Amino acid sequence: MTAVTESAKTGPAPSGPVFAVRDLWKVFGPRAARVPGNPEYAGLSAAELRERTGCTAAVRDVSFDVQRGEVFVVMGLSGSGKSTLVRTLTRLIEPTSGSIAIDGEDVLAMDKNRLRALRRHRAAMVFQNFGLLPHRTVLDNVAYGLEIQGVGKAERRAKAQTVVEKVGLAGLEQRRPGQLSGGQQQRVGLARALAVDPEVLLFDEPFSALDPLIRRDMQEEVIRLHREEGRTMVFITHDLSEALRLGDRIMLMRDGGIVQLGTPEEIVANPADDYVRDFVRDVAREQVISVRRAMRPADGEEATSGPAITPDTLVVDAIEAVARSGEHCRVVEEGRTLGVVDESQLLAVVAGLDGDAGEQQGKAVAAV
Repeated sequence: MTAVTESAKTGPAPSGPVFAVRDLWKVFGPRAARVPGNPEYAGLSAAELRERTGCTAAVRDVSFDVQRGEVFVVMGLSGSGKSTLVRTLTRLIEPTSGSIAIDGEDVLAMDKNRLRALRRHRAAMVFQNFGLLPHRTVLDNVAYGLEIQGVGKAERRAKAQTVVEKVGLAGLEQRRPGQLSGGQQQRVGLARALAVDPEVLLFDEPFSALDPLIRRDMQEEVIRLHREEGRTMVFITHDLSEALRLGDRIMLMRDGGIVQLGTPEEIVANPADDYVRDFVRDVAREQVISVRRAMRPADGEEATSGPAITPDTLVVDAIEAVARSGEHCRVVEEGRTLGVVDESQLLAVVAGLDGDAGEQQGKAVAAV
């Protein structure tokens, strides 16, 4: 391995977020630098800003952290700025203003050599367009990033073989991209990114061109890899169901800005505005929301009777547990009863209601 790669592997893991982004803008158009922070343009919509300045703010005053080991999903419709945003993280697109740090190091201050090292060793990108080399085998495509790093042929092929097996391509090493299905090609792209052992994987809508069943398989692959490795991932998507399946946290964007940032449960249970509410309207709430939001205080002997479930149990699973037992379930954490859930609370969550109104609605539904 090269010296840069080895240095990245030694010493304790850095503390703090992997990526820290503050006040980030990317403006396209004439005299773009005049837009960020200008109070004259602060309240303008995207259309009004274009009309006044001839500029488009693809990323507009965005701040967030990506925590170590999390899957951070950036979601939005076409034109929301999500793909531009992920490219600014490694300066594939140069920001107009703001700050980006990786492990505390200023990305905007990096010279060409340091920036090249960032892209080759620390943050690997997986694109929707696989970008495979058509005349190379699967194994040599996977090893390509290591070849660029200067790793010897025997070592890089051994490493590539290990990663090929990890992503389920064993037996296909000598095939060429044209002999593979779309899902297999995307696995090659994923393997190529994993082969350089990056600290962060950046996914830019990697599965959007795949058939639904293949797409689901690839989502499962990402979930499995994250579970096994705990690698930090930033995942860009326009698909809400994909975001909810993959994300530890989701940042929803619109017109270049952040509309809401939170866990899937927070976004579904407490949408920030009507825009988010429309996004999550058709989500099966019981498959996202946990019993933490459904439980009520235990009444008398309820605290010591009934089946026990954890606070992170999804409502859909709690409904099944309540139905099996015919009574309430205790929500227990570290041996302590935090509260209880019964049929009325759980049905209220499904109905999208809270508090006393939710309980009354749950009882009414149960009585039908």
